Amino acid sequence: MHRHTAGYMQLMSLLAQIHQADRRLTQRVAAGASPRVHRTLSAVEELAEGTKLWCCAAAVMAWTGGRRGRTAAAAGLASVAVAQLVSNGVCKQLVDRRRPPKDWIPHDEVEDRPDSPSFPSGHTAAAVAFTAAVAPTWPLPGGLCAIPAAMVAVERVQSGAHYPSDVTAGAVLGLASAWLTRRVPRLVLRLWL
Repeated sequence: MHRHTAGYMQLMSLLAQIHQADRRLTQRVAAGASPRVHRTLSAVEELAEGTKLWCCAAAVMAWTGGRRGRTAAAAGLASVAVAQLVSNGVCKQLVDRRRPPKDWIPHDEVEDRPDSPSFPSGHTAAAVAFTAAVAPTWPLPGGLCAIPAAMVAVERVQSGAHYPSDVTAGAVLGLASAWLTRRVPRLVLRLWL
């Protein structure tokens, strides 16, 4: 019984430290962007809203890249679907974390954020999932996709929509989704054949 109490206390201490780091980083990132950077990040996030950016990138890859492009596009879109299902359909429902407090964010973009739970960042999960699934098949477009993916992750904190830990969890989910969508079909085929 004593070990369980000590473990619980350690977990509570860790969560308190994460909350403090989230507060400091959120406030620093939200206040630190120049108006030009702020506009650029917002424009990229707007393109990524509803996975539009990743669907367009997949279409360009499929159209211009031959078989490799179609394979990369299919892997990217499948990974996005898994990431969105897990982040928005499962995790947000289980965790139900509130968005960062509005008084932490020194600009009015905080008024435009969604009402849905904060944890994890579905935008980041989709961005990382697409990029990580494309890169092994076609490294150059995968590397290019990493740029807007990173911008989306930063924007989610800068706008006050997410805590840094939400974005980190979204990135981990995106990586896991890419890994699953690339590995599971091979494992299934190996088991059936």
